[in-house]
Amino acid sequence: MTGNRQRLTSMCPGPISRRSLLQAGVLGSAAAGAGLSATQAAALRDASAADTALIFIWLPGGPPHMEMYDMKPEAPADYRGLFRPIATRTPGLDVCELMPRHAECSQRYNIIRSVAHEFADHGGGHKRFLTARHPATPTGFVNDAPAVGSIVAKCRENLSRPVPNYISGTEPGRAGVDVYSFGAAYLGPSYTPFNVPGDPASEDFTVRNLSVDQSVAGRLNDRVTLLKNFDRMKRRVDGSGLMSAMDQFNSQAVSILTSNTAREAFDLSREPDALRDRYGRHCWGQRCLMARRLVEAGCSFVTMVMENPYLSGVEWLKNGTYNWDSHAVNCHLFDDAHVRLPIYDQAVTALVNDLYDRGLDRRVMLVVTGEFGRTPRITTQTGSQTGVMQPGRDHWPQAMSMLVAGGGMQTGQVIGATNSRGEYPQERPLTPNDLWATVYRHLGINPESSFPDHNGRPMPILPYGEAIRELLPVS
Repeated sequence: MTGNRQRLTSMCPGPISRRSLLQAGVLGSAAAGAGLSATQAAALRDASAADTALIFIWLPGGPPHMEMYDMKPEAPADYRGLFRPIATRTPGLDVCELMPRHAECSQRYNIIRSVAHEFADHGGGHKRFLTARHPATPTGFVNDAPAVGSIVAKCRENLSRPVPNYISGTEPGRAGVDVYSFGAAYLGPSYTPFNVPGDPASEDFTVRNLSVDQSVAGRLNDRVTLLKNFDRMKRRVDGSGLMSAMDQFNSQAVSILTSNTAREAFDLSREPDALRDRYGRHCWGQRCLMARRLVEAGCSFVTMVMENPYLSGVEWLKNGTYNWDSHAVNCHLFDDAHVRLPIYDQAVTALVNDLYDRGLDRRVMLVVTGEFGRTPRITTQTGSQTGVMQPGRDHWPQAMSMLVAGGGMQTGQVIGATNSRGEYPQERPLTPNDLWATVYRHLGINPESSFPDHNGRPMPILPYGEAIRELLPVS
């Protein structure tokens, strides 16, 4: 570890956060303010993995594993639910009848059925899953450790790319980093994602802050001139190398802000209509397509949030719910699934197939998951919107399912298993940390390297966890 820490002091320009793009120059000082100077490298990194990327599809609220990837048709009626399983091309993998596209392309993805943790609250579940740590408090969404995406952004700040290195897509009113525990904690605000709010399927969708109109172009030029003058003055008195690194931050921010490359990466109109139709002309489908375009353009970590299916002309269901939080009080589990799962099925499988069809399946890893599963036993309660009794499932971190693909891994696998009622893992028990160890390996990041927290204590990137052997690249 001594050698590791010595190499943590190498020069390294940083990623571009939304704040940097807005202010064209604050990034370096924000990093310094967080206790991490712009001259610090992020972590040991395998140079051969510099071109790899992760697409992370986040399903907040907790998707029901028993209605999707871990159906139990032989379980009692109050466990198994209403939907029937259908066979896929993968032996041992049945999926919900509402997801026929999954059945057709199962040879291109894996399903993990045995990840579990201990945090049943949404806030605790988000923090536990997204930071790979046991949070200090079991509720609330403010991170006390950096989200994995922020760590990746820090570790890859030395990569010069035409797009921000860490990007998220959310609803306009849910763009804050603390909505989903996307916070960077002691790494500082420079390592939170550049957020792209809105519905990419909408005709009036725009990516704000990626262009400079004529009314502010002169002011930007004044800003750049001012920064140059300021930097020349500071260089006379600053011999630490900090200002040199800040020059790189500023240059990268202005370059992205004023170039066409980033705007083109977000421009879905450049895709063939047939492909856009294949993804689905709804928010989830077009977010998935945007994610593929962004990793092709050089983004290292793209998080697309898929929580509200009632967008892009999809009629709101009175007994449906906003996200995947399918308590009976929130929604009629099965009626909501009739709307939600076909949209999900189309968007995710289009992304899987597109990655493989375009030859991105070794360079890009895909992970699709929420923070936990749902209770195996169905509950019944009066719906707050409907006023009638309806079925639902509650929070259940003891078992969950997720889809993984790409990364050069062998696919067409079912990894792990739960017991006959879907209550807990009985084969190949795993934790979120094992998933992130796999992701870090794909991205060439050494999980044993560390960053100082607010008190200067070295905090390892990953406190524990082992890469999932079934997901390692095949030659």
